Amino acid sequence: MDNLLDRALGLEEGRGDRWPLLGKLVLVEDCVETGGAFVVHHIIKRFLLSPQPPALSNNALILVAFSQPLSHYDRVLRKLGCNLVAQRDNNRFLFFDMLNLRFPDKDDAKTGSSILVSLFEKIYNAVRALSAEKNCITIVIDDIALMEVVANGSSDSVLDFLHYCRTLTSEFDCSVVALNHGDIYSSMEKPMLMLNLEYLSNILVRAEPLATGSAVDVHGQLMVFNKGERDRQGTPGSKIHNFHFRVRENSVDFFYPGGRG
Repeated sequence: MDNLLDRALGLEEGRGDRWPLLGKLVLVEDCVETGGAFVVHHIIKRFLLSPQPPALSNNALILVAFSQPLSHYDRVLRKLGCNLVAQRDNNRFLFFDMLNLRFPDKDDAKTGSSILVSLFEKIYNAVRALSAEKNCITIVIDDIALMEVVANGSSDSVLDFLHYCRTLTSEFDCSVVALNHGDIYSSMEKPMLMLNLEYLSNILVRAEPLATGSAVDVHGQLMVFNKGERDRQGTPGSKIHNFHFRVRENSVDFFYPGGRG
């Protein structure tokens, strides 16, 4: 079976000279029972390795890491056939390590906000420099929840940061992919941060446990809401895709309920 995730993300519909996610923000939401990092790994691999015409082969990816070190991503992507160290040596991969930050005191929201302002400046400068020689740039943020911790719980600072990143998609025609953990807010009503993130996104990917409970050969289900483009009459071309997945050592199987990868 062809890759249902690629189809849902629109990666099979790209024009020959354009990465299909350019100009878009992809938001991945997961939970403790069903992690969604594999979706981010899949997009990274597709962006860096998929057969592409010359116009798309000269691309670069910026990974902003709050949750895992470079060694983790290099190990995971190597299993998928993508060597991040080699990509870095070819100036196609930049890694921003945010794991060793000194977190601000609980009463020092200004410090947390300034960290994100400084981070965006670094991202902006990197994108601007890369855009002079790279045709396609993707920014990946691996943990919005931890970014909120860095911002001392200021969801406004996080939202401002992501708004700024969103502007880069139009200024430099790049794409943004971000992962958030939806269940950290399960004890309260859906917060404004999540609602705003979902509103900002062009594509929402939600990894969830099976409604029928756990299964040995099915690890969860994906809901992909691709808002699409409006047609000439202004009608939105949004589509919703639902399918199951199974994570293997070196790959992920996607299949419809009742099927097998």
